Amino acid sequence: MSLDVYLEEMQPVSVYDSNITHNLSNMAAQVEISWDNKSITLYQLLWRADELGFKKAKDIADLLDVSWNMLLADPAYYKEFNPPNGWGSYEQLCNFVYNYRNACWNNPETLIRISR
Repeated sequence: MSLDVYLEEMQPVSVYDSNITHNLSNMAAQVEISWDNKSITLYQLLWRADELGFKKAKDIADLLDVSWNMLLADPAYYKEFNPPNGWGSYEQLCNFVYNYRNACWNNPETLIRISR
């Protein structure tokens, strides 16, 4: 018989990370979704999720899905908000939301961390 003791520390591990230009914030602000009996924008969901109280990936996954489908439903409208300087595009925002949504679905218990 023996005694084993361990001191362990849990280190955060990133399971997904991505980056998108702030030039697409105006386009994201045009995507309005319903949440908790109020309206929020995709901009708020992406750039300000922490301020809305979202903590885990599962909290935003379905909202990202709704947003992505809204983007796909009216490309002509959203392309009007492509940045005039060419840094960012409708397609990039769609891909970003799609990939982020999938990552949230695949890792529902992970914590959201945002750096603006």
